[in-house]
Amino acid sequence: MTTGSIAEACAAVLREGEPLAKVKLARRVARDWRRGMLAHRFDTAMPDSPGRPDRPELLPPNRMPKRGRGGSEKGRIALLHALAHIEFSAIDLAFDAAGRFGGQFPRRFVNDWISVGADEAMHFAVLHRRLRTLGSGYGALPAHAGLWEAAEATAHDAMARLAIVPMVLEARGLDVTPETVARFRGGGDETSARILHRIFTDEIRHVGFGAKWFGYLAAGHDIEPAAHWQMLVRRYFRGVVKPPFNVSARESAGLTRDFYEPLADMEPMTAQADRL
Repeated sequence: MTTGSIAEACAAVLREGEPLAKVKLARRVARDWRRGMLAHRFDTAMPDSPGRPDRPELLPPNRMPKRGRGGSEKGRIALLHALAHIEFSAIDLAFDAAGRFGGQFPRRFVNDWISVGADEAMHFAVLHRRLRTLGSGYGALPAHAGLWEAAEATAHDAMARLAIVPMVLEARGLDVTPETVARFRGGGDETSARILHRIFTDEIRHVGFGAKWFGYLAAGHDIEPAAHWQMLVRRYFRGVVKPPFNVSARESAGLTRDFYEPLADMEPMTAQADRL
């Protein structure tokens, strides 16, 4: 028995601004979708902007305070807070992808991005809990809105969204997270290191969904995927792809060198991507 459409449910997740309520709703929508309680119907428009709590204060990327490399407890808290904000934004990105573009794809596309949304909700909840254990919490520090700006720029084009969000921004996480895990581990924070390693392994799968569905659209339109991806990155991403790359993790996700290496020797990325 269905209780509504998947688009309606995705829009509800996006509109919810209170962080833990968003997490609970995201998990409920994912569960209802798996149980067949939501119709594969796209009858509700996604909101232009997602709901947001009063805190954290959102600043432009170039006004964000430097957070260091996470060597001190204060630095670790700042880094965990930045990662929590990325995961909070990623909940919206996943449900927006499912609700906005799902009608252009087979049902499996919605399966994939709803599962990503559930993962991102879990990641945020674990990071928020870790921050609370360290005497802080989500909202205690400023954050930036760069991820949703990427969603706004690509709201009209499924290929552009897949190119920029999972295949550039999330792929950047595959490059930098192992070093972050090592820094936490070296500083004696094994709990945080285990959390970040779990997120890293999940993100390989998420980047893989981006590469898979980008390839699906490229094949359907008889487009050479790597060259078209590079064109979209140049058009919609305010920066370029920055080495060094975690080649093995990227290849595990289906993101091969012929996509990103031709862009790697250009100017450095903007602050938006460096925050990931």
